[in-house]
Amino acid sequence: MALIQYLTQIQFDFGAVRLLRSECERIGITRPLIVTDAGVRAAGILQKALDALEGLPHAVFDQTPSNPTEAAVRAAAALYREQGCDGLVAVGGGSAIDCAKGVAIAATHEGPLKTYATIEGGSPKITERVAPLIAIPTTSGTGSEVARGAIVIVDDHRKLGFHSWFLMPKAAICDPELTLGLPPRLTAATGMDAIAHCMETFMSAAFNPPADGIGLDGLQRAWRYIERATNDGSDREARLNLMSASMQGAMAFQKGLGCVHSLSHSLGGIDPRLHHGTLNALFLPAVIAFNAGAESVQKDQRLQRMAQAMNLDSAGDLGAAVRDMNARLALPKGLAEVGVTAAMFEPVIDGAMADHCHKTNPRLATREDYREMLEASM
Repeated sequence: MALIQYLTQIQFDFGAVRLLRSECERIGITRPLIVTDAGVRAAGILQKALDALEGLPHAVFDQTPSNPTEAAVRAAAALYREQGCDGLVAVGGGSAIDCAKGVAIAATHEGPLKTYATIEGGSPKITERVAPLIAIPTTSGTGSEVARGAIVIVDDHRKLGFHSWFLMPKAAICDPELTLGLPPRLTAATGMDAIAHCMETFMSAAFNPPADGIGLDGLQRAWRYIERATNDGSDREARLNLMSASMQGAMAFQKGLGCVHSLSHSLGGIDPRLHHGTLNALFLPAVIAFNAGAESVQKDQRLQRMAQAMNLDSAGDLGAAVRDMNARLALPKGLAEVGVTAAMFEPVIDGAMADHCHKTNPRLATREDYREMLEASM
């Protein structure tokens, strides 16, 4: 049965961050814990959010790592309890927002975080007791501000997904102004993450026509504007459309993702230094080629429809177009360039086979299929 559900209230405009206090009041948060990272603080973006609180009592956790960990979640949850907080405000990219979602669980539920992981059967254990969350994205990539899930590296080093409608932020404040001046490499990598979300969810075989429409429109926007946003960080039109594409990708991926994310989650857990969006960009061409043989993809002409949204001549141009885009954005040419070796393949495949995105790919991959995708992405 298809579940089609959209719940988050979204404030979307330049300067929307100024609405933070009123959103806290609407939701009933009187003492928030701000979850962010050192880079967001150093860039002055955190201060904009703090100014918008207009004197509302708060605490700040600014030690979110580039890939959120259970250790960071524990530290933030301890601060949440110590300071008597009653809600969360995430200010940052997907890492900060996902870390905050982990805190929403850990601060209100007992036991280790892995207890609540999707592949551990933990989703039903996440209850309405979770701390309320407002998400303010500062990159245009993950779309975690409108998603019901989070990705966290747990203590045993697995990169696991946590999914529950109770984790959906109570509000998303999408302010493209916060992304102006984002460094080119980060703009490119997070933008390709959004493109991967739109493409993978559109290829998924699950029945969710609204998600298809949202994802396809998001792909068109992201593909058109990612280079402009990367080359000119002050391009307001590009920043607006790229942030919308990021949001749309996450609104759509409730339908399900696939092998790109199975591989990226697994490899990112093995080497947390690797950027998730960059890995998605590198895996996309091989996964598109693999999915071309899926019955549902062929029946609905999904590759051709994506090609049309990207202004390409034919579906056969998709893989090359993604590789060319990666090159124009100055992203790595392949996995070898970021330090991946063939010796890592087997543990990566182990993780990919167990990942929550594995079964929603339009064509079920075997271990050998994953091995071939890894080789093609080197």
